[in-house]
Amino acid sequence: MSDLHRRRLLTAIAFAPAVLSACASSTTSGVRASRGSVINTSRGPIEVLEDGPTEAASVLMVPSLGRGAQDFDDLAGRLAGQGYRTLRPQPRGIGASAPYGSGVTLVDLADDILDVIAAMSARNCVLIGHAFGNRVVRMASARKPDAVKALVLLAAGGKTKIPPDIEAALLQSFDLSLPEAMRMQSVAKAFFAPGNDPMSWRDGWYRDVAAAQIAATERTKVEAWWSGGTAPILVLQPLQDVLAPPENAEQLRKQEGNRVTVVYVDRAGHALLPEQPEAIASHIKQYLARS
Repeated sequence: MSDLHRRRLLTAIAFAPAVLSACASSTTSGVRASRGSVINTSRGPIEVLEDGPTEAASVLMVPSLGRGAQDFDDLAGRLAGQGYRTLRPQPRGIGASAPYGSGVTLVDLADDILDVIAAMSARNCVLIGHAFGNRVVRMASARKPDAVKALVLLAAGGKTKIPPDIEAALLQSFDLSLPEAMRMQSVAKAFFAPGNDPMSWRDGWYRDVAAAQIAATERTKVEAWWSGGTAPILVLQPLQDVLAPPENAEQLRKQEGNRVTVVYVDRAGHALLPEQPEAIASHIKQYLARS
């Protein structure tokens, strides 16, 4: 996403109707039964959802732009069922995680993840980042390589420009003042492969969180996080992703060589997790076993 696109997106989201925040809070009714804890950091508390054996190998997950840890409900359950410990920090401004302060950058977001790893004694942790979350986990790995065993990037963008019509659909996805049918058409266009049902992402949109995350991205050079440190990387690339098309994965593999493995996922767009849950879990479980 270009700097101009980010500024337009930030402005549009920041001044969208206030009803967005109220509607987004309704998603908490469907939260899976996970262990919950709150850790304290110098930037305020962070809520962490935890599944699986406490002493098991840890996998930490960071969700998409303006969305919460519940997007990983299904994947967390599948991995916990295989004996892994999953950690899902709620982005700041969601649940019990304190909102972002002023001047925040991707460094601050990455340091939040590193603080969770330390507080939860999750050494040699595998980090999974979905969409916007891929930037955060790559920055965390670049900041402290010895804390990260491997990275799994889902729908990982960062360099390819977004076409204007797709950008407009992205903006409308956050605007809950629109008639639902119109908004869901935009969600489908921006986030889902043709023919896939977007209703799993009807709710769960946090406008203020998205605005803060975009601002943090604006204040951070792509070069600071793009390489993802030195950890091995698995990229699960949706073939029908119009927000983070395959060119991003191909650029990363070309630049970083053998440390990057790219797996293409058909019949999936940027949302990916609700579109192909079994395929995503299978690829990740195989990668974790090899790691």
